[in-house]
This record gives sequence, structure tokens and C-alpha cells, in this order.
Amino acid sequence: MTVEVLSLGCRMNLSESETLRGLLAAGDNLVVVNSCAVTAEAVRQTRRVIRRARRARPGARLLVTGCAAEVEREALSAMPEVDGLVANAAKLDPRAWNVPPAAPAPHQFHTRAFVDVQNGCDHACTFCVIPQGRGPSRSRAVAAVLEDVARHIDAGAREVVLTGVDLTSWGDDLPGAPRLGALAEAILAAFPALPRLRLSSVDGVEIDPALFDLIAGEARVMPHIHLSLQSGDDMILKRMKRRHSRADALRLVERLRARRADLAVGADIIAGFPTEDAAMHANSLSVVADLGVVHGHVFPYSPRPGTPAARMPQVAPACVKSRAAELRAAVAAERGRWLATLVGQPLSVLAERDGTGHAENFARVALPAGTRAGTILGVTPHAICEGMLA
Repeated sequence: MTVEVLSLGCRMNLSESETLRGLLAAGDNLVVVNSCAVTAEAVRQTRRVIRRARRARPGARLLVTGCAAEVEREALSAMPEVDGLVANAAKLDPRAWNVPPAAPAPHQFHTRAFVDVQNGCDHACTFCVIPQGRGPSRSRAVAAVLEDVARHIDAGAREVVLTGVDLTSWGDDLPGAPRLGALAEAILAAFPALPRLRLSSVDGVEIDPALFDLIAGEARVMPHIHLSLQSGDDMILKRMKRRHSRADALRLVERLRARRADLAVGADIIAGFPTEDAAMHANSLSVVADLGVVHGHVFPYSPRPGTPAARMPQVAPACVKSRAAELRAAVAAERGRWLATLVGQPLSVLAERDGTGHAENFARVALPAGTRAGTILGVTPHAICEGMLA
């Protein structure tokens, strides 16, 4: 392998790494680390990946891009394993890599295609370093998105996942300020044979009426919403400078479930945010059950450089770790109860290459041996085994 792209962090990075592989396909003895800086642990993982890559390929040129290449520029530049950094905003520009411009390479076969439609963020959440790493919000034009979706479908994708740093802000900077619902409608109209459209993490207060209606009632839009929730306590949400309250999240899910009872809910939750006391933590624990969170991403809070939250009174690290474990246990319990309700129920499952697949509600399902990847098949699970349906 002359070019290797190692990806950390979010679905945006995964999507961008796929593009980089095509962009750099003609490169010579190159390793690219597409880094993440969302937490201190993500930066530590980035450094570990850099060291491991250097040991594996001592003669390769090793370049780092991604959010950590912006937020931790000096520290990463000082690593002896690193030959150079490429600005995150420029990483999809061939000129940044000294390679000639080329037509987009055919996408590798993936059953699910991650299509990034938006980048950057205009908000100022007090804990978040991502605007430093990715800059202001930028939306891709509808035509460019449709072209990308078409290439993925031609490569065999049966499900398209729309991704973005602040996905539901898509369109704010485009002529006429269209909303994400309009983009989803355009994709569904342009590709009537596309069986599944899914959204990555969304900000509930930015869901426009058209998008709400699609999530609530369009069969090809998957019954799965992942909320950028962050906390279940209103005071902590205010100190985070989030734009929603606990009641807003509960009301949104209640309205969606009133029209789509099989909706599965996911959420990002931060444990141990500065000033969080036991009662505030209890509110985050209880919101897991109140929302029915079955797909949870729990992040132990870690101070990020230059953010207002880093200057707030901090929760002791041992307490942060303990609260994160309690939140994960709460999500696991909710998920276990939810999976039990799916036993004996017919599901539509998209087969992956590892012998499992995802149902429409994103439940993972073990599939019969020999099931071809990319097949969508009806499955009625009869048991739960190692956290998945079987």
C-alpha cells in the first residue's frame, strides 16, 4: 500500500477520508492521519495512531490533517514522527498535497454511504473546540450533494447517511437559505430507487417542518434520530450555551413518536461538565429513560484549549469517570429493554460485510451465514446475543 489514510473521530472524518483515498491514489509511500480533537482522549488517540503508523511504515512520509492538526498544531508539529501538517479546511484540495487535480475516483463499495453536506459551525458552545478545527458553517450546494449521492449509489450503496458538523444548519449560507428538509426531499425525489436515507447527529431546535414530516412519516427516511443533547439538566445546558432545554428535547421526541411509534432515539451526552453537581447528573441519568435513549454516545468531559468551559470550576476527574460509567449503564439498560421488545418482530435489515446488519431503527442484527453484503432482507430475531439481535 503506497497511500494509507487513517481516520479518527466523527462520520465527517470517515467520509472525508474516503475522498482522500481517491484524491491521493497516485501518491507515493504516504501515510495520512485524519485526526480528531473533540476530547483530550481523541487527541491522545491521534498521537498513538501517529506513533503506531511510524513504527509500521518507517520510510513513509507521514502527514497529519483533521481537527487536531488545527487545535494542537504546535504539539503535533513537534512530534518527531510527523513530517508535516495539512490544514483541515484545505485537506480536500489537491493543491494541499501537491497532487494533480483529478476527476473523483469511483467510491469503494459500502453498503452505507456517508455523504457530508455541511462543514464547520457558527455556534459557540462553551465546551466545544470544533469551530477552531473546522471554521464557520459551510453548506454544499444541492447539485454537488446529488452528484455525490449518485456516485455512491452507482457503487452499490443501499443507504445514504447525511453527515455534517452541524448538520441541521445546512442551507443557512446558501441563496434563499433552504433548510435540511428541502435537501432530503431533493435526494428522495432524485433517487426514487434509494431505499434508505438516514441522518447523523441533529440539533433538535434546528429541525424544520419539512424535515420533521419526513422523519415522522416518510418510509424511506429511517426511524432513527440522534440528538446532540449533551445534558439533561437545564442549568448545565445554559452553561454549555446550548439552545434547547430538557423540555424541548422531550417535546420533540414525543411529537415524533406520536406519528412514528417505532422511532429509535440516540443522543450525545457529556458527563461531568464543569459545575455539574449530583442533582444535575441525576437529571442527565433520568433523561436517558425519559427519552428512551437506546443509541448513546457518552463523553467524559475534558477541558479543551481556549474554550470558556475550561475556565469554569471543574469536576474531579474520578467523579467525571464515575458519572460517565453510570450514564453508559443507563443507556445499556434502556437498550436492553428496547432490544427485548424487538424479539419476535419482523425487521428490515441491511446486510454488512461482517455477517451482521442494521435494521431501519439501527438495531444491529446477526445474519445467516452467506448473506450477501448490500442485501436488504426481512429478519425476525428470536434472541439477544452479545448486545445484538439474533
